[in-house]
Amino acid sequence: MTAAPSTFRADVLAGKRILITGGGTGLGKELARQFVAHGASVHICGRRDAVLQQAVAELNESAAHGGRAEHHVCDVREPEQIEAMVERIWAGGPLTGLVNNAAANFISPSIDISPRGFAAVRSTVMDGALFSTLACGRRWIAQGLPGSVVSMLVTWVWTGSAYVLPSTMAKTAVHAMTMSLAVEWGKHNIRVNAVAPGPFPTESAWEKLAPIPKANVGAASADEVPMGRFGRMPELCNLLTFLQADGCEYLTGQNIAIDGGHHLAAPSTFAALGKLTPDDWAQAKAIVRGRAEQEKTQRSVG
Repeated sequence: MTAAPSTFRADVLAGKRILITGGGTGLGKELARQFVAHGASVHICGRRDAVLQQAVAELNESAAHGGRAEHHVCDVREPEQIEAMVERIWAGGPLTGLVNNAAANFISPSIDISPRGFAAVRSTVMDGALFSTLACGRRWIAQGLPGSVVSMLVTWVWTGSAYVLPSTMAKTAVHAMTMSLAVEWGKHNIRVNAVAPGPFPTESAWEKLAPIPKANVGAASADEVPMGRFGRMPELCNLLTFLQADGCEYLTGQNIAIDGGHHLAAPSTFAALGKLTPDDWAQAKAIVRGRAEQEKTQRSVG
C-alpha cells in the first residue's frame, strides 16, 4: 500500500526546536525525519554515538525550510545525563517541544521477570520520561515560555497487558503523569499529551516482541485490526506533527489512540501469548538474548 503523505503546510514546524529521546532509530528517527522536513530544529538522543551520527547525517539530507538535526549521547536512565543534555541544548535556545520516545520492552511470563529486567524497562520508560519532562518544564516555567510534551504510550494503559508487565506498569505511570501535569502546568501554557499507537512495525521493537512466528499475536499483529492492516508510519508522524505545531493549544491531558480501532474491537495486548509452550518461550528468549549480546558488542565497538 502507498504510504499516506504529510498534508501539512511545508514549513508548519519552522522555528520549532524539539527534543526526541531515543531518536536515532525506529519510530524516533521517522518522527525526526518528518519534523526536519517541515522546518524544525530537532535534537535526538540515545546511547550509541555512531548510530546517532549516522541518523543525523541521513536526517539532514531530508531537512528543508531551515530544519536541521543534531545529536546528543545521553542515557535517559540517568537523570544527571538528561539534565546536562537539556542544559546544553538550552544554551543554543529554548526547546518548544519534547517527545518522550525512548522505550524498552520484552515479552516474558511475569514470574520470570528479574529485578534487573524490570529496572531496565522502568528506568528507560518511566524515569526517562519523567526527568526529561521535568528538565524541560522547569525551564519553560522559569522563563514564562509555552511548551508541548508528547509521550509515546500504548493502549494497554487502559487495559493492562499480560506478558509485558514492566512496560505496562511503566507506561501506565507516564499516562498518569500526562494527566497530572496537564492540570498542574496548564496555567503555564504547557501542554502535556500522549499518543497510543497500535501495531506500527519497527525493526528494533518487533525483534523483541515477536522473535518467533508464534509470538506474532495481538499487539504485534494486524489480524484483528478493524482496518485490516498495520499502521503506516507517515500517519503516526502526521499526528505528532499536529501535536507539536501551533493551532491546538487547547488540547492537553489526552492520550490519543491511533490503532485502526484495534483496542475497541479486539485484544490489542499480548494475552494470546498464553498459548506458547515452555519450549516456545525458551526459543524466544534465546533469540532475544542473542540479539541483545550483538547490540552490546556493537556499542562497545562504536
